[in-house]
Amino acid sequence: MDKVHNMSVFAKVVEMGSFTAVANHLDTTVGNISRAVSVLEESLNARLLQRSTRRLAVTDAGRRFYERSVAILADIDLAEAEARDALLAPRGMLRVHAVPGLGRQLVSRAVLAYRGAYPDVSVDLLLSQRMPNLLEEQLDVAVVIARTLPDSAYVSQKIGVSHCILAASPGYLAQHPAPERPEDLADHTCVLLSTVDYVPDEWHLESGDSSAVYRPVGPHFSVNDMDAMSTALRDGAGIGLIAGFSAIDDLRNGSLVRVLPGYHTYQRNVYAVYSSRQFVDAKIKRFIDVLKTHVGDPLNAYANELAIKVGELV
Repeated sequence: MDKVHNMSVFAKVVEMGSFTAVANHLDTTVGNISRAVSVLEESLNARLLQRSTRRLAVTDAGRRFYERSVAILADIDLAEAEARDALLAPRGMLRVHAVPGLGRQLVSRAVLAYRGAYPDVSVDLLLSQRMPNLLEEQLDVAVVIARTLPDSAYVSQKIGVSHCILAASPGYLAQHPAPERPEDLADHTCVLLSTVDYVPDEWHLESGDSSAVYRPVGPHFSVNDMDAMSTALRDGAGIGLIAGFSAIDDLRNGSLVRVLPGYHTYQRNVYAVYSSRQFVDAKIKRFIDVLKTHVGDPLNAYANELAIKVGELV
């Protein structure tokens, strides 16, 4: 095996944390991965990884070599990419992950717009609640909603903001007087969204310079999908805290009505996340541009329509 290949294998082992994960990713055997690292260590006369039956640990020498290797491998990738125009012309397969609510409402429309502009790119859109591992799952871009992103080796661009508002059906409100203060929610059935991004038993509400935390009590209905929540609210299940992008059409046609219209949740950011590299393929760059137009701009428009002040994009 040549040294560049062994460097690439070693870098993957550091990033993925196990020989098995790299072997699966590269469609080879664990033995081949182990030999590549061993040959590299012998040529360098240095221990790069400490191995045990339970875990791998990167040595100080291994960490320094990894950082140098990543830079060298990125330069090699850049040279190859320029030779085949990958940085200039979007083409190939783009694998995108998005959270379901935003994915169904806006990201899918962005994909259609992107395909119209760049027909040489095939797009595979995957929807799930969790934050994926881009490297292990061979994903190009993940669209996530969060107040802040955890530190990672990934690169992110903020493409928009999202807020949740309180809403209920006209039928429900006809039978249950609308609350006038957050405290009045205690007299209502609450529909709770329970996902990794939302804490169902704490509603952080803001109104101008004031804020309140309401903890739903009593009988309630909990669901882990935004679309299912919309259906439940339209059918009179109670009052729910729902994303503006998911509720906007129902609010426009009267299927839902805002409750405590002066209140909304704190701002949550929508990010496009992609692998940390020294260059980004044209297919990814152009897709992020499309996300800003077809996801970020509508989100800002919804906030204006709902009279929610949008903070600075950072």
